[in-house]
Amino acid sequence: MNVPTAVITGGARGIGRAIALDLAARKWRVAICYRTSEKEAADTAREIAARGGEPLVIRCDVSDPAAARNLILQVEQSWGRIDALVNCAGPYHRLNLLDETPAGWNEMFDHNLHPIFYLAHAAAPGMKARKQGRIINFSMANADQMIAQPEVTAHYIAKAGVLILTRTLAKLLAPHGITVNAISPGFIDSGSAPPDELAGMAKKIPAGYVGEVKDTVAAVKFLLSDEARYVTGTNIHVSGGWGI
Repeated sequence: MNVPTAVITGGARGIGRAIALDLAARKWRVAICYRTSEKEAADTAREIAARGGEPLVIRCDVSDPAAARNLILQVEQSWGRIDALVNCAGPYHRLNLLDETPAGWNEMFDHNLHPIFYLAHAAAPGMKARKQGRIINFSMANADQMIAQPEVTAHYIAKAGVLILTRTLAKLLAPHGITVNAISPGFIDSGSAPPDELAGMAKKIPAGYVGEVKDTVAAVKFLLSDEARYVTGTNIHVSGGWGI
């Protein structure tokens, strides 16, 4: 019996970690990659094992196309297959567009958009050969609105690009039994934002409260399930109504 295998970028912390631990509890093999969070990655690996999963921790800068390709190859060589690719990595910085630098601009695309192409391109052949696979990409809740974002412009454009890339991959890979979908969180208490900032945002969220990582995990769990076998090219908002 083949044990299901997942690759999660940004899996050491926050939403990525929560997804990894949920899969571990369901006895998945879980490969997490990290760029700088070495201690958090080690802690997450121990927790994956404690929950009954099998961890694999790989340090990788997925903005490097060769490194991203090698990440996929390393997992395939270790475990023979990749059933799910979950692209969680997505750093951002707040800076007025007119104060942005070329390096800062390029960084947002290099770490939010380009790795999804690199990783999907590398993982697709194995998934196609097995006629099955799941790819989940993370965008943001209002990225489909195409509105002005003076403080996070490049990040926002990259996340809008994630949605276009998701639909394109979905159309190309559907004939091979592979689904590709996006999840767009709003404000989620994942540990990356100060509590006072999140509390201040609650009044702007129609549901009236900030989401928890379990809300995002639930969406991932659905998209990885057999019940979602006919769902592809979609974008699930996990935002309590914010950004729609």
